Amino acid sequence: MSNLENLIYLAPISGLMAILFAVYLAYRVLSADAGSEVMQDISKSIQEGAKAYLNRQYRTIAVAAIVLAILIAILLPGENMNGIKIALCFLIGALFSGSAGYIGMNVSVRANVRTAQAAKTSLKKALDISFKGGSVTGLAVVGLSMLGVSLLYIIFNDIELVVGFGFGASLISLFARVGGGIYTKAADVGADIVGKVETDMPEDDPRNPATIADNVGDNVGDCAGMGADLFETYAVTLIAAMMLGFTVHNFFVRSDINEVAVLYPLLLGAAAIIASIIAVFCVRLGKNNKIMSALYKGVAVSSILSLLAFFVITNGLLGSKHLNLFFVSLVGVIITILMVGFTEYYTSTEHRPVKLIRKSSDTGAATNIISGLAMGFESTILPVLTIVVGILVSFFVAAGPSIDPAMGLYGIAIAAVAMLSTTGIIVALDSYGPITDNAGGIAEMSSQSAEVRKITDELDAVGNTTKAVTKGYAIGSAALGALALFADYHDKINQLLPHSAILDTRSFDLPPSDAVFINTGLSTGLNLSVSSPLLLIGLLIGGLLPFAFTSVTMQAVSKAASKVVVEVRRQFKAMPGILKGTQKPEYAKCVDIVTAAALREMVIPGLMAVITPLFVGLVLGPAALAGVLIGIIIVGLMLANSLNNAGGAWDNAKKLVESDGEKGTEAHIASIVGDTVGDPSKDTSGPALNSLIKVVTMVAILFAPLYAAGGLISHFF
Repeated sequence: MSNLENLIYLAPISGLMAILFAVYLAYRVLSADAGSEVMQDISKSIQEGAKAYLNRQYRTIAVAAIVLAILIAILLPGENMNGIKIALCFLIGALFSGSAGYIGMNVSVRANVRTAQAAKTSLKKALDISFKGGSVTGLAVVGLSMLGVSLLYIIFNDIELVVGFGFGASLISLFARVGGGIYTKAADVGADIVGKVETDMPEDDPRNPATIADNVGDNVGDCAGMGADLFETYAVTLIAAMMLGFTVHNFFVRSDINEVAVLYPLLLGAAAIIASIIAVFCVRLGKNNKIMSALYKGVAVSSILSLLAFFVITNGLLGSKHLNLFFVSLVGVIITILMVGFTEYYTSTEHRPVKLIRKSSDTGAATNIISGLAMGFESTILPVLTIVVGILVSFFVAAGPSIDPAMGLYGIAIAAVAMLSTTGIIVALDSYGPITDNAGGIAEMSSQSAEVRKITDELDAVGNTTKAVTKGYAIGSAALGALALFADYHDKINQLLPHSAILDTRSFDLPPSDAVFINTGLSTGLNLSVSSPLLLIGLLIGGLLPFAFTSVTMQAVSKAASKVVVEVRRQFKAMPGILKGTQKPEYAKCVDIVTAAALREMVIPGLMAVITPLFVGLVLGPAALAGVLIGIIIVGLMLANSLNNAGGAWDNAKKLVESDGEKGTEAHIASIVGDTVGDPSKDTSGPALNSLIKVVTMVAILFAPLYAAGGLISHFF
């Protein structure tokens, strides 16, 4: 093995460095003052609720994971016990993904009270603790993801086996997103309906029986959920790029290294992890005391350092002849910047969309809802056009003068890897949100001074924007990553089918110009004619799935929230001392309600994601399944963007009404209605669509051998 081939070990080393740095940050955060006994008791209640939920959730998922692992081992026997190896990778992926979220959330539920206590000293100190607490999750996500993918590839030397790791991560992501989203929004909506609307209570009022459940939900939804989401996106995008690397490695002429195109994305990811570690130290308040500017410094430093490293790696590993791939990575970083900018524009209180929704609240809830929906739909335009341009530029820059399709698709995958270079910092921004939200709740419930509450409110207001921004980032990166995975699916079907067995997708005697063929440069190919009824059926099913999934998840939030409302009303009626402040609410009752509901309701969405691609592949065949993948990527991207941005805009429109001093007015009530509708949009259904897209695609790739020869019905077409 040459010295250059030893470079692959930089990938697991960088992952280990991220994990160790996360441990260091956790130590720093936990060493801070945890405040008074009252503050610690409130924080402990949140900790216990979050821990109880995650323990029950992971026990439920563990059963499903073990059953799936057995099925994988049986259905994919292959050679050299490959089925067992894939099943092992699957379990490791699930374990690492769950661990990343669990570790991060356990620090977050302890950083909250320390942030509230630090707010007694200064905004600077409170920001430092809350961001470092969020950084634990961010670095645990990228560290464990890189460590898992790279080590398994080094051990097995077969990226096809490592696909199992990506599927395990996808499964955890889906359940964490759906279950956590249902939990957090059922508690939030239930608390708001009775607390804010019916009894005119302020946010986080300790008299509200659903307050603790609401604060727990912030962590299991936005910390553990987002951590699992981007863990999965990071892992599967790396795997997709590495798989495509095998189709193009002959383009890179090196006598001293094998499979250089497979190594390249790993080195990019390793360099970006180091850049993220350095960037953590750059997040600090400037003279203007603007929190968002301080947080964006970290993103900027991470992006700039990553790009510098990408240039050095590309030039050193591939040579100046292939510097076009550096420019492709630049495209990925630019897409990240634009996606963050677009999301902030549509969800920040400083810009037109939120101000328009706030103004519409003056005339009632109906106009508030209409404006929010309009802004959500409008918000899909710029992100989708940006991704379209990014795909085109990445493809043609990487494809070179000869316009080689295989290199073009590899370029898109590299752009996606580059887009995920800031994942460590982006997840830190997201986890910062629930920490500051909880800090505000603890300050309110422990009756801290107005000065302390002012600081926690400032931190929390920015946290709402960072949570929306990170969801927009996750959606965009999921779209590019899923496109790379689609190319991997197509290539895998090509490899499994002999030329004579290519699925016949007859174009009914139409001239060749009327048929579209997807070609990745291989000698054989899965021909997908636009006149094939199987492809069209697949497109319709793929387009339908995000809507069906959204319906199920939103109904789950509605049903669980209704139970919370009934319970809170019962407590107010049965224990009148609660409203007088002389009697303590039974917080555990609401926690139990949303925990049971989340665990029960996450099953159907999970089954939809796994069963649909298997059914289509086995019954309708690989061409129909290709249509499903295309349909779900396109529709899922737009629906997720719309739901996320509309929800974020509704939330901040309500805060704008409150900042105008109009609490208790008709406009405030209208804005609360909009915020309540937006809650499951931005925190349950919208972000969970990312995971849905990836799970469906990973199932298609993993079980390709089962349906490569055509489905039961496809033989009749």
